[in-house]
Amino acid sequence: MKLSEFDTKMPSELIATHPEHNRDESRLLVLHRKSGEIEHRVFKEILEYFKPHDMMVFNDTQVFPAKLMGNKEKTGARIEVFLLRELNEEHKLWDVLVEPARKIRIGNKLYFGLDDSMVAEVIDNTTSRGRTLRFLYDGPHDEFKSNLYALGSTPLPYYITREAEPDDAERYQTIFARHEGAVVAPAAGLHFSRELMRRMEINDIATDFLTLHIGLGSYRDIDVEDLTKHRMDSEQMEVTPQLADHVNQVRDAGGRICAVGTSVLRAMESTVGMNGHIKPYAGWTNKFIFPPYDFSTTDALVTNFHMPYSIMLMITAAFGGYENTMSAYREAVEQKYRFGAYGDAMLIVD
Repeated sequence: MKLSEFDTKMPSELIATHPEHNRDESRLLVLHRKSGEIEHRVFKEILEYFKPHDMMVFNDTQVFPAKLMGNKEKTGARIEVFLLRELNEEHKLWDVLVEPARKIRIGNKLYFGLDDSMVAEVIDNTTSRGRTLRFLYDGPHDEFKSNLYALGSTPLPYYITREAEPDDAERYQTIFARHEGAVVAPAAGLHFSRELMRRMEINDIATDFLTLHIGLGSYRDIDVEDLTKHRMDSEQMEVTPQLADHVNQVRDAGGRICAVGTSVLRAMESTVGMNGHIKPYAGWTNKFIFPPYDFSTTDALVTNFHMPYSIMLMITAAFGGYENTMSAYREAVEQKYRFGAYGDAMLIVD
């Protein structure tokens, strides 16, 4: 398929800039992929589409406060630093993006905090905007990380143009986040409240977790028309032996597997074995999924409404079917569903 086929004609005013007051009270569009039928519901009604001994798999990655504002030595120029990942704990090396990139050279020092208490030195230029920083800090690593994160703010998606607010630290995070490493939240999981998770338990709907640390590659513009030529950035992930056994047992017993989010879908398809089983895996994945694609690990998908031309939209269209998904998006625009990480949700079932 071609990049140009993924324009959803989404008006910018439909982008949600704040979440719903209650996590599980966003709207839910249900797409039946076999018939193309569409229903309009409220998210907390999602359990009506699942039976006892079905299973939902979540991404338990935790977003860290990755956006910092610093000052360049001598000139005092304001520099935005976006932390991507820690490269070396002992030497406090971090892979970062800087903006404006043209002002930063190897050897420059950046100062952070009201008292310039955190200092970093640029030691490498990795891409046009990317850099490697070495933080100059003598204390223990845990203390360093705590102080570094205290200077940071929540890395809201690029299409939310406001500054991060105190509430974002909680709301741009799932209630089950526990493994730090993401700079993008697994948005489908944001809709799940503690009450909804408890109802799943009462209804004997199984839950379990994998980890995929979502990076900025999910937001990177695709600059080729031929999608077979696009290469995804690699992201770190883990499917534990316990999760693999649990998923495979549910599937073998006739239960349905629901991926909560496109990141879960990508992770499971990255570890697929025989007969729709998944295998334990800890490492990296750069799997890029777009239509047509035959899924063998998952029977249902919960996802948000994504930006035009986005990687997440392409994965959704691969699962729901291109025509069905684009029709659902036209319906969502007409019915004024909210788009983006803080927006409404879609459930795709057979």
